[in-house]
Amino acid sequence: MSTTTAPFAEVASSNAALRAFLHGLPGVDRVGADARAAMLGTRSIKTTAKAQAIDLAISMVDLTTLEGADTPGKVRAMCAKAVHPDPTDPSVPRVAAVCVYPDLVATAVRALDGSGVKVASVATAFPSGRSSLDVKVTDTALAVAAGAAEIDMVIDRGAFLSGDYLKVFEEIVAIKAACGAGGAQGEHGAHLKVILETGELATYDNVRRASWLAMLAGADFIKTSTGKVQPAATLPVTLIMLEAVRDFRLRTGRVVGVKPAGGIRTTKDAIKNLVLVNETVGADWLTPDLFRLGASTLLNDLLMQRQKMATGRYAGPDYFTLD
Repeated sequence: MSTTTAPFAEVASSNAALRAFLHGLPGVDRVGADARAAMLGTRSIKTTAKAQAIDLAISMVDLTTLEGADTPGKVRAMCAKAVHPDPTDPSVPRVAAVCVYPDLVATAVRALDGSGVKVASVATAFPSGRSSLDVKVTDTALAVAAGAAEIDMVIDRGAFLSGDYLKVFEEIVAIKAACGAGGAQGEHGAHLKVILETGELATYDNVRRASWLAMLAGADFIKTSTGKVQPAATLPVTLIMLEAVRDFRLRTGRVVGVKPAGGIRTTKDAIKNLVLVNETVGADWLTPDLFRLGASTLLNDLLMQRQKMATGRYAGPDYFTLD
């Protein structure tokens, strides 16, 4: 365990100790969380601030394709869009990352070489997480060796929901180690995003517990969802995770990022999330280094809204390439 989490060294000494800590966290007021998220979601951003928010949101997108029919050609086309979202307007920022399955990492790495766009890969038997630890570690190591700068892992929700918190903790620690030095990313290894799959966790208290569990085990980011389960990235869930990273920094000094993913399709959705970040954890997190938007269709709407603000008219969805 890292020195920043040293005050919690005894927390993971046994499943009973881990359970006692996680269940000792303050409970979430569901009504209050829903109300605060709804209130912040009504904030109106206009003119220059909206234009800045759109560009910031574009720079935070993890442009994603995670389908069984993915091909190298589709990934190369998506990578080209990631670097130049609107080829007619070089002022549009590039996205943060491209997220693909492990077998397509090498294709994405070649396509993005020198662009500054990172390659992320889902691993650990995505999206179910139902496999042996050996398979998950191997999956991760292969993706890192192929050049993945970021790994999006899924936790074992069955283990978590049955109270086997230590198993989940130890798997995250093992995957974090597989992201480490010795791969294509060199000394510091790949960043680890831990997917909680909040739509399966049933309660807001479980979302808070899973967030803390992932951070204690070494997550660099905590992520809401795989995008394969509904509900996915709701505003109240993202609010609870943001509160968790805020409180974790206060107690450990370590800063962890947040990535809502799944169901974020419009510019309005994206801006609501940015308001939530600013009001909950502050401007420190308003950077692609600490906040991402996992999406496959959001980028086109951001581009449409951006062009509307620049020209006064919508280009229409067929003006931009399909993701």
